[in-house]
Amino acid sequence: MPIIILLIINTVLLAILFMREMARRKETDRVERLVREEMSNNRKESAQGMDAFSKQLLILTQMNEQKLEKVRDVVETRLRMMQEDNSQKLEKMRETVDEKLHSTLEKRLGESFKIVSERLEKVHEGLGEMQNLASGVGDLKKVLTNVKTRGTWGEIQLETQLEQFLTPEQYEKNVATKKGSRDTVEFAIKLPGRNDHVVYIPIDAKYPKEDYDRLLEAQDRGDSAAVEESVKAIENRIKLEAKKIRDKYVDPPHTTDFAIMYLITEGLYAEVLRRPGLSDLLQREFRVMVAGPTTIAAVLNSLQMGFRTLAVERRASEVWQLLGTVRNEFVKFGDILDKTHTRLKQASEEIESAARKSRTIERKLKDVQGLPAPLASAEASGEAGPAGGPLPDQPALAQDRSRDGARESFDDDTILP
Repeated sequence: MPIIILLIINTVLLAILFMREMARRKETDRVERLVREEMSNNRKESAQGMDAFSKQLLILTQMNEQKLEKVRDVVETRLRMMQEDNSQKLEKMRETVDEKLHSTLEKRLGESFKIVSERLEKVHEGLGEMQNLASGVGDLKKVLTNVKTRGTWGEIQLETQLEQFLTPEQYEKNVATKKGSRDTVEFAIKLPGRNDHVVYIPIDAKYPKEDYDRLLEAQDRGDSAAVEESVKAIENRIKLEAKKIRDKYVDPPHTTDFAIMYLITEGLYAEVLRRPGLSDLLQREFRVMVAGPTTIAAVLNSLQMGFRTLAVERRASEVWQLLGTVRNEFVKFGDILDKTHTRLKQASEEIESAARKSRTIERKLKDVQGLPAPLASAEASGEAGPAGGPLPDQPALAQDRSRDGARESFDDDTILP
């Protein structure tokens, strides 16, 4: 009888243990299902965030292209009108300028053309700079279509990308961004701050080669346990490096309130993104944004677009001021041409009047030359007769003086203002 009781008790205990095991398995299955759902939601949120970022970049690119196209059209229209007006005025000037006044007009016209040429040259220089700024708008499309950029590894790769997207004045190398610290970050992008102060964005390149190599080896072997261990080691290493970057380089307001950790391979960057919540954790706790080769290219291109927009706005105002100055010079140039035309007309009328007077004097001198000379008067004075002597030459001398007087009057009246 006691044996039967013990058997019954054992059976009950086994049933209880079996039920507990079944409950534990159900709970485990439920937890795994929740984890899978959470990972799926994280992937969807990441994909939606990337889509929104891509759309914003596309809109920014289109807006910049439209603005640059409008500025280019307006400037080209103004230049074409100025060139046509200049051609018309030059044609009128060539038609009205006489050979006798060429030496006098050459100096004044040369000075006017020199001023106009200098102004136009400055306008063309400004347009050339604006076209050079506009030539980099297509770089964003290359990044979004995954065009391979140049570079090698580590700092060399990061420096190559910085040189490709930014000018040397827009970033610095080996900068102590934290006040009172001697720790230098590999690269720092310079942003314009208040009162002409510079605000830095620290960028530090990281590559946990040993941990990543172990992960690749474990994946090649198909060892899932080793893969999980290697991924965990990479996660811990990334967290440690992010903490170092925050403590060493982030120092608002001398820097931005975040830094950039540059992972030099797309594979390593993808592994970091695969870890659920790791990227958000780095941004939330350590104020560090993780970027791979393609992502850093997009970030740098976005910053460069901001720099280019500021430069275009500044250069556009300078070009408009320069166009206004050139317009004023052309107005003055037109006034000078009008005055020159009036002077030329007056000089032409005076020359015609002098020519008529000269012909009248010549006719009278011919009549005088045809008269007989008084013989007694000629002998008493000891002068020659009409056959040839000073007497016929005196009217000629008077004629020359009359012509010289008319020429002096012409020269005095035709001096330009």
